[in-house]
Amino acid sequence: MSILVVGSVAYDSLETPYGSMEKALGGSAVYFTTAASLFAPVNVVGVVGDDYDFSDLDFLQERKADLSGVIRKKGDTFAWKGVYGEDPNERETIYTRLGVFADFKPEIPESFRKSGYVFLANIDPDLQIDVLTQVDRPKLVVLDTMNFWIESKRESLNRVLEQTDVLIVNDSEAKQLTVENNLFTAAGKLFDLGPKIVVIKKGEHGALLLSKTDKFFAPIYPVEKVKDPTGAGDTFAGGFMGYIGSQDKTDWDTLKKAVIYGAAAASFTVEDFSILRLKNITAEDVNQRVGEIKKMTEF
Repeated sequence: MSILVVGSVAYDSLETPYGSMEKALGGSAVYFTTAASLFAPVNVVGVVGDDYDFSDLDFLQERKADLSGVIRKKGDTFAWKGVYGEDPNERETIYTRLGVFADFKPEIPESFRKSGYVFLANIDPDLQIDVLTQVDRPKLVVLDTMNFWIESKRESLNRVLEQTDVLIVNDSEAKQLTVENNLFTAAGKLFDLGPKIVVIKKGEHGALLLSKTDKFFAPIYPVEKVKDPTGAGDTFAGGFMGYIGSQDKTDWDTLKKAVIYGAAAASFTVEDFSILRLKNITAEDVNQRVGEIKKMTEF
């Protein structure tokens, strides 16, 4: 079953203790699609400037991705530069240049509107609401957001949450949304906002999958050297939804496996800069790491 993703397509400049990279492929839609397209067809909606080289994304079209919803406009592509220290959880943003992304108004192609699954990547909640008015009753709506929107667009964000089935946030965002320090108490308040399922990412400490009646903990896959953590969260979401799309089911057992697939996919991203590692793996590579995670957690 096809997946619709609406998000950013960007050029990143990155510096970490392991090196640097200029004009690296980035953006939430790119990381998500690189992972999800290993398992299910992905329909991508985004915007780029006239400086963007679409040939960089040829590998996605060779998989299961339809990029016809990525439009080109006059101007510069969204660009971001970040510098990481020894702690991969901490980074400094040097600049954010929105370019054509500043005026991004998603237009969902007719052929995309019946996508069974929708991932609303980290963009303005008003745009996320607009996307939901353009799609035809998807089986599952999954939402990502960030602290900026929680602070500046809370009313709009609440409206999106009312129409969301699964919310994916990190632990600090869950606490910020609910003003609760305990993540399980925070999840209870998040359910009241609309989502039926909450996924709380805890970085190197794994992720929690929570419903009103069930709890599941997913560990990370142990990576010895985190060269670049950029995009790991979007890759996690891509692996998560890619697996769901491949099974075309949303029961609890499927969701548990999907979280493990998200963790396995994200482990590849951090092993190299940008999507360099992720673009060269196969579904079987992810399946192998899923199997290794299973072995590590059986008792």
